[in-house]
Amino acid sequence: MDKKLWQRRRFLTYAGLGLFGAGSAAIASQILNNKDSLASVNPANNQTSPNSSTTAQVELPKTEVAQTNIQKLPEFQGISQWLNSAPLSVQDLRGNVVLVQIWTFGCINCQRTLPYITGWHEKYTAKGLKVIGIHTPEFAFERDVNNIKDAMQKNKIYYPVGLDNEFKTWRAYNNEYWPHLFLADRQGNLRYDHIGEGAYSQTEQTIQQLLSA
Repeated sequence: MDKKLWQRRRFLTYAGLGLFGAGSAAIASQILNNKDSLASVNPANNQTSPNSSTTAQVELPKTEVAQTNIQKLPEFQGISQWLNSAPLSVQDLRGNVVLVQIWTFGCINCQRTLPYITGWHEKYTAKGLKVIGIHTPEFAFERDVNNIKDAMQKNKIYYPVGLDNEFKTWRAYNNEYWPHLFLADRQGNLRYDHIGEGAYSQTEQTIQQLLSA
């Protein structure tokens, strides 16, 4: 892994922040016409305390879902192996609300989000939510499938996880940080984008809105 990616992980670990990179901002700006907030954090200038969380996300409108200039959920690419599932495509998921989280098991910020992700999977699967984990490693030990399986068992991850060891899905999603969560509606349109820890109530409310839309 190159130095730039390592620095991103290190910053997230020590600062406990969800940061919005330039590539991610480019995606998010197209997700909704009506957006409540879009904030950026510059690691070089950030003065937020380690116990706080600064995140950026685009919210759903409170009353209706915008219908124009919506980007489709990118297809999964270069997945070497699927765990807990046969091979999946975005097309296979149409008709469901889809939550995709890009993560890696050694990332402390990812570890802290997993109880919420697994909880939403348990609570909303029967109502039409499909949770997909995309495991994109940073270090060599995170590429070992047995280590990934151990982490999944420890964290009670029963939803599909795709192994993105070559960073192809990472690049397809214009991603820059761990963890990064995306929500798509039943038509496969991106509706919500959140990086890092926090905003759990807001994220769950968005899941509920998309399920009931």
